[in-house]
Amino acid sequence: MNSAITSCEHPDPLHFLTALGGLVAVPLILAKDLCLQHDPLAQSYLISTIFFVSGICTLLQVFLGVRLPILQGGTFAFLAPSLAMLSLPAWKCPEWTLNASQVNTSSPEFTEEWQKRIRELQGVVMVASCFQMLVGFSGLLGYLMRFIGPLTIAPTISLVALPLFNSAGNDAGAHWGIAALTVFLITLFSQYLKNIAVPVPLYGRQKGCRVSKFPLFQVFPVLLALCISWLLCFVLTATNALPSAPTAYGYLARTDAKGSVLSQAPWFRFPYPGQWGLPTISLAGVFGIIAGVISSMVESVGDYYACARLVGAPPPPKHAINRGIGIEGLGCLLAGAWGTGNGTTSYSENVGALGITRVGSRMVIVAAGGVLLLMGVFGKVGAAFATIPTPVIGGMFLVMFGIISAVGISNLQYVDMNSSRNLFVFGFSIFCGLTIPNWVNKNPEKLQTGVLQLDQVIQVLLTTGMFVGGFLGFLLDNTIPGSLEERGLLTWNQIQESSETTKVLEIYGFPCGIGTQSCSPSWTRYLPFWPRLEGGGKEEVGMSQRTLCS
Repeated sequence: MNSAITSCEHPDPLHFLTALGGLVAVPLILAKDLCLQHDPLAQSYLISTIFFVSGICTLLQVFLGVRLPILQGGTFAFLAPSLAMLSLPAWKCPEWTLNASQVNTSSPEFTEEWQKRIRELQGVVMVASCFQMLVGFSGLLGYLMRFIGPLTIAPTISLVALPLFNSAGNDAGAHWGIAALTVFLITLFSQYLKNIAVPVPLYGRQKGCRVSKFPLFQVFPVLLALCISWLLCFVLTATNALPSAPTAYGYLARTDAKGSVLSQAPWFRFPYPGQWGLPTISLAGVFGIIAGVISSMVESVGDYYACARLVGAPPPPKHAINRGIGIEGLGCLLAGAWGTGNGTTSYSENVGALGITRVGSRMVIVAAGGVLLLMGVFGKVGAAFATIPTPVIGGMFLVMFGIISAVGISNLQYVDMNSSRNLFVFGFSIFCGLTIPNWVNKNPEKLQTGVLQLDQVIQVLLTTGMFVGGFLGFLLDNTIPGSLEERGLLTWNQIQESSETTKVLEIYGFPCGIGTQSCSPSWTRYLPFWPRLEGGGKEEVGMSQRTLCS
């Protein structure tokens, strides 16, 4: 098989740079509900922690997981249930934490207010991650995927982002001019200038110094737009064109609104498990995060197939998918232990980057994982990202959340959308996924049963739009009569077909020959995640360039 990969000479910074927007977005979205909107230093600690854990999880996935060149990072699928849990009466931020003049970020009282919330997130993420590891390593995922089709996946993924319109609007509304500029620049670079290649000097061991054309605007649209908008805010701040009064409209566009965090942040800070204290657990949070886990697993399976197609590898076999999902569960366990306030998942943005750069070596992703580890240790790096002006973040959110919603809807390409059955299932599911959480948030007292734990579980689940929409899509798609072709399952299953051949094991097996017949006991054949060869394994072994580069 000829791989689509053409260059493996040097580590490519693209992957971790592409992931930066998503990695930084997760802590910034959680900040308000963690009572941290007026503590950029604590936000920088969360950003550094998520960088560090993403580096660890990326290395685990490349060496022991699905073994495809996929970066791991924070997941938006956990945001909706996390925000739903933090909106419960017991976890709503006290009024004094919302007023910057009343917040003393160094006081033990304030520190305990935000740390007890993140400890709760830690606990529920760690428990929910055990469910993901069970589904992955037990092989249960293959059975569940028989019933989960495009009409379940489309509303689930779309509703990961659609309910976040309020967060995006509030941040962008801090200065609509700056937010609009950020959106304009992202649109300009990613859509209008994406086919324009920029000459870039390169150096390689074999070819030496040379100039190569690189699709800069197509690869870094978000990063370029963020930097330009950030620079403009700096100029407007230096010239006092932006208001200096904290209560004035546009103040949050100033780069010195959070400027002190750079001087306060330490140069080196090593994140460690339990840095915020001993995790706590609530039943309501666990059920909510499990809904996010299911959404994350389904999305990751799609990423595995897309990545394999882009690097010219065979579709991943069942054992590789089971192992990949299991390792993602382990990554979520580590994220919970370290206290990112989130989990980890495969990054779709980086899968798309493979098709642009044609660099799909595992070592490139290993290098990206190493860089993320270093960025997590250097405290000033996280602090720098914490100083990004609020309207710049808001503009990035407007584009990012819109794309996530569209990615969910794109799963309908496999479905017959001329069918009234499918129109009903999707339309009803996604509309209820917006309507029901909105009503429950406004009328929580109408669902009280008298049992506090049960009330919390019901409220968290019914205020998590992706759970409501995904559950209705799953229920209706599997109960309303319809053919496999009409439901999109025929095409869906064909995409996932793979055979256990020598070439497949060569790519998806463990490193250093682990798992081969010569160095694994006979009982491992019964493990759903262990590499195994079917059909005698007499197929001629051929190595793709991606494997050679690994």
